[in-house]
Amino acid sequence: MSTRERRERSNESDRFLSQLFHDAAHLHGGANWGKEIALAAVGGYGRGELSPGSDLDILFIHSGKVPAELLKAFVNDLLYPLWDKKSVDHSVRTRGETREAASSDLRVATGLLDIRLIAGNADLVASVQLDALDSWRKNSKQNLADLQKNLMERHTRAGELAYLLEPDLKEARGGLRDIQALRAISLSAAVPVPLEKISWAEGTLNNVRESLHIASGRGKDRLLFQEQDKVAALLEYPDADAMMSDVARAARSVDYLLDYTWHWLEHKGKDGLGRILKRPRITTVAKNVSASNREIVIDPLTSLNDDPVVGLRAAATAAQLGLPLSLDTCIELSENLKKGDGKLPTPWPREARELLISLIGAGEAMVRIFESLDQEEIIFEWIPEWMSVRSLPQRNALHRHTVDRHMVETAVHAAKLTRKVQRPDLLLFAALFHDIGKGGQEDHCVRGVRLIEPIAKRVGFDDKEIEILKDLVLHHLLLSSTATRRDLDDPATIQSIVSVIPDVNTLELLHALSIADGEATGSAGWSEWKATLVNDLVQRVKRAMAGAEVAQQPEVSDEQRVQAEKGQLRVTLQEHSSGYAVEVISPDKPGLLSIVAGVFNISRLDVKSARTKTLGESAVMYWIVTPEPHAPEVSATKLHDLIAAALTDSKDVEEKLIARAAAYASIPSIPVPAPEVEIFTDAATDATVIEVRSHDRPGLLFRIGAAITQSKIDIRSAIVTTLGAEAIDTLYVTELTGGPLSSERANEVASHLKQALK
Repeated sequence: MSTRERRERSNESDRFLSQLFHDAAHLHGGANWGKEIALAAVGGYGRGELSPGSDLDILFIHSGKVPAELLKAFVNDLLYPLWDKKSVDHSVRTRGETREAASSDLRVATGLLDIRLIAGNADLVASVQLDALDSWRKNSKQNLADLQKNLMERHTRAGELAYLLEPDLKEARGGLRDIQALRAISLSAAVPVPLEKISWAEGTLNNVRESLHIASGRGKDRLLFQEQDKVAALLEYPDADAMMSDVARAARSVDYLLDYTWHWLEHKGKDGLGRILKRPRITTVAKNVSASNREIVIDPLTSLNDDPVVGLRAAATAAQLGLPLSLDTCIELSENLKKGDGKLPTPWPREARELLISLIGAGEAMVRIFESLDQEEIIFEWIPEWMSVRSLPQRNALHRHTVDRHMVETAVHAAKLTRKVQRPDLLLFAALFHDIGKGGQEDHCVRGVRLIEPIAKRVGFDDKEIEILKDLVLHHLLLSSTATRRDLDDPATIQSIVSVIPDVNTLELLHALSIADGEATGSAGWSEWKATLVNDLVQRVKRAMAGAEVAQQPEVSDEQRVQAEKGQLRVTLQEHSSGYAVEVISPDKPGLLSIVAGVFNISRLDVKSARTKTLGESAVMYWIVTPEPHAPEVSATKLHDLIAAALTDSKDVEEKLIARAAAYASIPSIPVPAPEVEIFTDAATDATVIEVRSHDRPGLLFRIGAAITQSKIDIRSAIVTTLGAEAIDTLYVTELTGGPLSSERANEVASHLKQALK
């Protein structure tokens, strides 16, 4: 099947209709008909895209001078020979009537954009064509708004072509009607539309539709399951799975371009409030990354070889802010990566791994970004293994998405569960790759273990973390299958889980992954009943294991003990793969953690991790910080002076932090869950452990420290970790007089922390 065959089918219809036109004209008076009337093709027929079951969409345009009865007889005589041969959709109008119909009927207006002469007065067709294009462009704002509304209603009704078991090739989202919509948007001249990006998709969908008409012997466009093998055979695919993979890929290409085009139409040359700007406002949002026209761009002249992480940084920033990646940025990034520029080293730098986790953990906003990385073939340069599952169909009623999209959706659901586990980064990574082993003959869990290890090693996880990831991929179906198929009251059932899951933290990760995987599958694969059974199983297994772990208090060296005994402020700074490692040894005082964190923040140093411990009258702190874009030069002396001044009077630091928080709040971002505060009363013998989980943002640690100080308790030690976009702060606290908090006091502090972090 090919464009040439569809064009020849159209040409054959043209010849047949032209002969009928001349026969009818001869029957009703001869030569004058060629001046007073014209026959034109519109819509798909106008474009020369006739499949075997397509309607002939034709328009009779007349001058208005032909008597009504004579005109009716002429039209009937022309159409009569067609009734048994073709399905015909026809209209009879003057130029003025056509203009009027187009102004009130979107389908007429879009069909006329493809008008083409078949026979008769060419000037009449040319004038209607001119009217149609002129009206479409003059009224583009309203026309495109109507078009978008029409598309949304149709998408709701017909679903997503890429993920339906029996899709409508024409009506579903990403189908042939959407390609026509893109062509109409392009003709409006409102924005440029790179239609060449979907030429393969259009050819693929048209070929499948044409073969469907031949295989089914009817002009329906819904690709029924029982007809897919026949259609695939006609197109010489090895099997229906291969064909449906191409259908999904084509539909996703169309949907991607349509989604981006609507965004560009809505935001081009406007600020965040929709106001027209003379020049686009450009805001730096990360190193070498800016926001412009409500989309994320990599700054011009950025060298990928000097900053190979910039692509991941742009993607993660876009997802976290809920903005799309610029199409130009994606194309340029893809071209450079394919040339070998900006190749990430193996293993990846820590920043690259954290950015990947930030991207995955952005929730629903990451879907659009990941689709951009897929469509522009960027993700394959970072994760080559992703190519094997790209648009891989799952042709059963259980799964509603292709394999790759299912894994992305699993990551979206996993992002809602990151506060439930000790290692959210491992949960998110496992969610995105849990089905990476699909597409072969081998059990996909076993194959997945082999594939996840080199991916995780390349990305930069250590051996212990890789073992956890392998367990998660290998056993991601274990809890669901056991809970629904085994007797939970039988001790052997519980032991079967304990024997393969090494600890409670891995069990909690597996539980969260099971929930995310089930929810992403849909109601056919997950239900409240199954969720209850799985939760019951997990609680029983937990009781058979040791309690959940919390971060342990950090150790200190002999040299640090000696320095702490001096009771003097000392700041040392060393370069680190993430930026700088900063050691601060200082006389202890209430609010010390908050003050030091505040100094880092106003110095535009982003805290990635921290370990602090009180030794007598001093505190030993070890910080890993990353400079923000355009951050001033940092030195140990400068940090020492700023901390010393803040220890005397912290008012200046507080005022600057308030100003930074206000500026940060003005940048658009996706909604994030509220911070969570958990109390562990039995995790330490001499302190109460408070764990705070929150979306990372400027000044977060300062606000936590300030809330602790205001609660009149003491931080004996702290472990601060940023994993992707999530911060986990574990605080070992005591009363000012020493000793752990009572349950009442602990709950009071937790409430104060939640209020302070709103």
